[in-house]
Amino acid sequence: MSPAKRGLFPPLNQAPKHPVPVFPLPGVVLFPHVVLPLHIYELRFRTMVRDALSGERLIALATLLPGWEHDYQGSPAFHELGCLGRIEEIEWLPNDCYDLKLRGLVRARFLKVVREFPYRACEVEVLPSAPFEADDPLAAMERHALLEQMQKLLPLGIEAWFAPPVVAPDAPFETLVNTLAHCARLDVASKLELLSHESVFERSRALTSKLAGMFSAPRRAATPMPPTPKGDSSEGGSWN
Repeated sequence: MSPAKRGLFPPLNQAPKHPVPVFPLPGVVLFPHVVLPLHIYELRFRTMVRDALSGERLIALATLLPGWEHDYQGSPAFHELGCLGRIEEIEWLPNDCYDLKLRGLVRARFLKVVREFPYRACEVEVLPSAPFEADDPLAAMERHALLEQMQKLLPLGIEAWFAPPVVAPDAPFETLVNTLAHCARLDVASKLELLSHESVFERSRALTSKLAGMFSAPRRAATPMPPTPKGDSSEGGSWN
């Protein structure tokens, strides 16, 4: 059982006391309560993982800005809005690489970069979601509308989803919203817009609208996955 599941790390409700390692990826936006599989094999990020494991297992997942290809081995710029995650499961591979699962914890704004080598680390501002009651009737209405759009899009497979949207029937409302936002084949700008909403209700309404637009759009070939820099990658589910 992972340390997080054993309760060794409390929920993150305030900014970490120390700078957090930043793992920047192109085309990837992590949401709270979503688990992102990652394969780590570039030296600097293997070092990052080992350092994170020696502490609270925190990593900030950042989305690279356009043009990252020209400076990937240096310090390509990334969006200031992202998500703090915690390493939930990890496997050390025979070639000294890692397969891990990073669970999103809380939205964050990346502030000052305080270290550049061998990987970047920065100060972060935690951006918690607006509180709401789980039994709020509005949550039930929004859940129904969102699930209705999901069911319409499921038959489209990879035309609508980067990965199969797997979520438990009794999953908390915010987990449902964020899982579908993570899996939906939306562009980076749309996903960052969804992540920017403090209210999960606003995020749900915006996502429902975007999914409805995908369903009503003319059928088209699947949009290719964004390029992944040589060295490290995110790995989603696959359609069998």
